[in-house]
Amino acid sequence: MGDRPAALTRALRSALDQTVPMDVLVLANGGGPVVVPEGVRLEVLAENLGIPGGRNEGVRRTRADLLVFLDDDGYYPEPDAVARLVAAFDADPRLGIASLKVVDSAGGRGQRRHVPRLRAGDPDHSSEVTTFLGGASAIRRSVFETCGPYADQFFFGHEESDLAWRALDAGFTVRYLGDVAMAHASRPPATTREAVRINARNRVWLVRRRLPWVLAIGHLATWTVLSALRLRSPQAIAAYFGGLLEGWREPAGERAPIRWSTAWRMTRLGRPPVI
Repeated sequence: MGDRPAALTRALRSALDQTVPMDVLVLANGGGPVVVPEGVRLEVLAENLGIPGGRNEGVRRTRADLLVFLDDDGYYPEPDAVARLVAAFDADPRLGIASLKVVDSAGGRGQRRHVPRLRAGDPDHSSEVTTFLGGASAIRRSVFETCGPYADQFFFGHEESDLAWRALDAGFTVRYLGDVAMAHASRPPATTREAVRINARNRVWLVRRRLPWVLAIGHLATWTVLSALRLRSPQAIAAYFGGLLEGWREPAGERAPIRWSTAWRMTRLGRPPVI
């Protein structure tokens, strides 16, 4: 959005310095003017379409079979990161989505929430997972062709799970790669009332779209209890329940629940879809 020029320059330099050739595209998602170095394509949107909408536009404006996503406040600390991503996809034709390890750019300890599984104690350990980090990921184009794009209406929050669950249901594998890193400043998750509301709303949309009803109710019940324990202020709790109501009142989009076999596959991977 043009509000982090120094970080964007660092991100682009890390992409241009990779050992494999890439078509590097910056998608300016509304906001102020954006300046990019030579060798980088710039596409400008007149309005902010949100995170999933912006990524969908990036997919439409490129032709590569492997799409690598990098948020503008991150960068690759090693020049062979994308080469290792390419090798991972070449080695496994079923691999549809890869999530990178996020390391603290200041050298501190990484955050557990950046490891997309319940057992997050060893971030160096690679494994199959059921969701991913969109700003540090790689996705086969065939995932989008088979499963459809990100859910634009989410704007931010849970759009990765929505896509990952569709990919799993289509037979693709989602994998966390603990040996391929993206560096990012450590910061706590957003806890503003607006962020809490949108995340709650999107969680309802996610389960309405993708889970059989018995699992959808179990998922929301679990996360309502967890959120009530985690949220500190009455204002945040009120925002959360406001988001839940909004998620039920507003259209969620196409309802296409995953198969029970996919739910069982997610359970075997250590994250049943009620958590």
